[in-house]
Amino acid sequence: MTALTVLRIEKGKAIAEKPNQIVRQGERFYRVASQSRDLMYDVTRQMNDAWLCTCPDHQYRNVKCKHIWAVEFSLRLRDKVKENVVIQPIAINACIFCKSKEITKDGLRHNRYGDIQIWNCKVCGRYFTINVGFEHMKHNPQGITTAIQLYFSGESLRNTARSLRLIGVQVSYQTVWNWIQKYTELMEKYLDKITPQVSDVWRADELYLKVRGNMKYLYAMMDDETRFWIATEVANTKYTADLKPLFREAIVTAGKQPKALITDGAQNFAEAARTEFYTKWKALRTEHIREIQMAGKVHNNKMERLNGEIRDREKVMRSLKSSDTPIITGYQIYYNYVRPREALGGRTPSEVAGIEVMGENKWLTLIQNASAKPKSNNRTKLHDNNGS
Repeated sequence: MTALTVLRIEKGKAIAEKPNQIVRQGERFYRVASQSRDLMYDVTRQMNDAWLCTCPDHQYRNVKCKHIWAVEFSLRLRDKVKENVVIQPIAINACIFCKSKEITKDGLRHNRYGDIQIWNCKVCGRYFTINVGFEHMKHNPQGITTAIQLYFSGESLRNTARSLRLIGVQVSYQTVWNWIQKYTELMEKYLDKITPQVSDVWRADELYLKVRGNMKYLYAMMDDETRFWIATEVANTKYTADLKPLFREAIVTAGKQPKALITDGAQNFAEAARTEFYTKWKALRTEHIREIQMAGKVHNNKMERLNGEIRDREKVMRSLKSSDTPIITGYQIYYNYVRPREALGGRTPSEVAGIEVMGENKWLTLIQNASAKPKSNNRTKLHDNNGS
């Protein structure tokens, strides 16, 4: 290794450690700030993992320049700083009365829809049952979470109710809808407190859908690297809709603003970006990329894939009943935390973003942990129609 190579490595590491010197534009495309001039160099990773840079050092000397080294160092730094949040199923390990851990199983409580474990405390002598998240519900957690999974997988309310009858759960479609309302709200409030580790490049797009037969537009913000669905907004119009609330929600959810935003050429995207992503320091501003070409290096096909999934779900329902329906929020939770993606190596977007939901039944884990958190006094309690 020559002295010049060592110097390029050291300079590249210094660039990577400085804030806002590298902008990620896609899976293999980056822009690195010049350290001597007011311009950015394009750094591209080819399919054979070789790097290209538009700087003179790489172009004329055909060497691995400091900008390429900077991108490689930044990728390593990003992997190190990701902190995983692991959401575990709730384990029964203490008495609910005296908090003693000297508890033993003492039979089952049998009912029509399943068995519930009875526990006995060796210290206070009391018997108790624990059904975290499903207290006062007549149906068992497996039946309820199966209904939620069936519905967000693409079944209608009525088909979900029919499918549940095959496993002995006799419910109406209205009961299924009550479950979806109750637990979507519960999980949303819990997950809003967890910050996903998203990348510095986000994408936004819109698709039309019907709400009570009227045309509306669903705007979504998604992270480029993890495909985490960050924020959502339903608007009445396409080109004149105020998208500033969408951008504000995205910043709150991610805990930061991106270095680059990829959208189509709609003017309302540009207006919201100028307002919400503006800073007086030029180096900290978000670069808005609006020249979308499906055949080019910058395209929005990841957002189009999300739009297609939402469109398929809407067809089953024929239309949404209201703009603030829990269906959109519930599907966002399903998309981010439950459904694995082939494009992510069989992982969910939340797992790639550092939030791992453990257990075979992810709905059960999410509901248990959401219920274990302090609840607000004004939350409406919803029970199934056949329960108390």
